[in-house]
Amino acid sequence: MADVLAAHRAFYDAIETGDVDLMSSLWVDDIATTCVHPGAPPLKGTGPILRSWTVLMAGVGYIQFFLTDLEVTLLPAQDPTTAVIVCTENILSDAGSVESFSGGRAVATSILVRDAGRWRFWARHASPLIDPEGDT
Repeated sequence: MADVLAAHRAFYDAIETGDVDLMSSLWVDDIATTCVHPGAPPLKGTGPILRSWTVLMAGVGYIQFFLTDLEVTLLPAQDPTTAVIVCTENILSDAGSVESFSGGRAVATSILVRDAGRWRFWARHASPLIDPEGDT
């Protein structure tokens, strides 16, 4: 389980540090991989997925993820080859200036598979969590 969680955390480390090489190493290289960014249509294939992360990371000055409600399911239970991870992303990012930060939350589901002896992302879907009280 520790190696699954390490691969999952490395994904967020890549985003926080803008490390395109690390992000590339974390995805299975296949045309069937899938990524859904909040509010966007699904991306298919590792090339388009990595391009999207490169553009996203280039446009963010500061971002930090605090993960909560982390649930991991390993399949099959004996000698797992697939991991399903669901968590809440509590996100802190700059809002265009050093003095201004904004926050948000999303729920993310990630599917990792064993690939060449390592855990790598096969699919990811993130969706924003809306505060029912509203931010007024």
